[in-house]
Amino acid sequence: MTLHARLLLLSRDDGWLQGLSRDLDRLGTRTLSAETPEAACAALADLGIEAVLVNETCQREWPEVLDQLRAACQPRRIAAIMMRHDDDYVIPAGWDMVFTRDAHPQQISLSVEHLVRACVAEEEYDLRCQTFNSGAQSLDQLMKTQPKLSLLSIGQPDPEFLALSHALKAQGCDVVAALSSYSAFDYLHDKVFDAVLLWGSDQPSEALAIASGMRRNTRLYHTPVLLRLNRVVELDLGDAYLRGVSDIANPAAGVGEIADRLVRLARVHRRHLTIRKTLEAMRGESQMDKGTGLFGRDLFAAHLARLARGAVDRQRPMCICVLKIADTPDIVRARQKKMFDRAVPQIGSMIARLVRAEDTGGRLSNDVFALALPATTLNSARNVAERISAVIGCTAFDSGHGRPPFVVEFDVGVAEMRAGEPAADVLMRAAAAADSRDRQAG
Repeated sequence: MTLHARLLLLSRDDGWLQGLSRDLDRLGTRTLSAETPEAACAALADLGIEAVLVNETCQREWPEVLDQLRAACQPRRIAAIMMRHDDDYVIPAGWDMVFTRDAHPQQISLSVEHLVRACVAEEEYDLRCQTFNSGAQSLDQLMKTQPKLSLLSIGQPDPEFLALSHALKAQGCDVVAALSSYSAFDYLHDKVFDAVLLWGSDQPSEALAIASGMRRNTRLYHTPVLLRLNRVVELDLGDAYLRGVSDIANPAAGVGEIADRLVRLARVHRRHLTIRKTLEAMRGESQMDKGTGLFGRDLFAAHLARLARGAVDRQRPMCICVLKIADTPDIVRARQKKMFDRAVPQIGSMIARLVRAEDTGGRLSNDVFALALPATTLNSARNVAERISAVIGCTAFDSGHGRPPFVVEFDVGVAEMRAGEPAADVLMRAAAAADSRDRQAG
């Protein structure tokens, strides 16, 4: 279990470590515990751990612990979370996220997932800048040119709102207030917000309904939501997080703490969004395949070599998927009628839009596509490939005037990079797996 740990817990409180570790393991977030910075740094250097969660008392005892942890796993980026428990809230510097000791395990697990994705996207941005040799700005430089953080407050007026609004504006945020769910969704559809604050009132059911509605909208799905509970109420915390809430501030939380937690959520989201937009903009580079926005064969090979070296250096998994268009009767007829070549750019464009911004999609030939998925295990990569195949398989492509449309099926092959294996060999194994599917179908 520990060899595949995703999250490192650092604390001298053995009882707290065991309880939190047990709860997180139950949710599928595998953990490893350490009681000293030396042990934590050794684990980070030897294992592909993706995030660290540090008890506040450790930073007090070892003020340089955060820098030590980040340095131990270079060049791999890690998400750093602090668990605090003091009564006087002090905003610590350098941490990606800060939670209280009573944070729900589901909240921690979801936060780790989001923060790790942002780290992987940052690593991919650096690699693509090298591949394109574009001399692009660093991410820190990009973030300095961003406009103010934009926050949406949803709910009936609360005596605390004015003080919180002043605290947020003092941190350079713009705050918009919506008094009802109707006006809230009008704002959400008209403008992009970096985070949303929901006021729980006496019954938080309406606030949770808004969070659920945002999760059902693809554009709003990743927008972080903080639920402010004004008073003690009965609430299933696990259900609240599953319905789309990112953080919950209990009635005892002060204005300074709420403002800090909301701004941290907004900053992480803005940074991740900026990375995604920049990566997506790179699809317009002159070296990319014009018709699809995918990497061409030679460019894909060059970038794949960098990805493989990066995966080894960062101790992250990497998978390659090959999607080969199957020679079904539909495809044979489409080739004969010269309609297949017209559909290929559309198919490639769909593949480009169906992968994450940090994934690399390539067009290897007219009917063979490949995906390089960083920080992805074999089962997850297979799910990605099968999902793309299923979505495109539901699309009807034009066969010409008076002819019924045709559909596309894929033979899918997936391979995970093994220790010491060249990237080209991984690609060949994935291609062989796709060919095997083709023969079985035949």
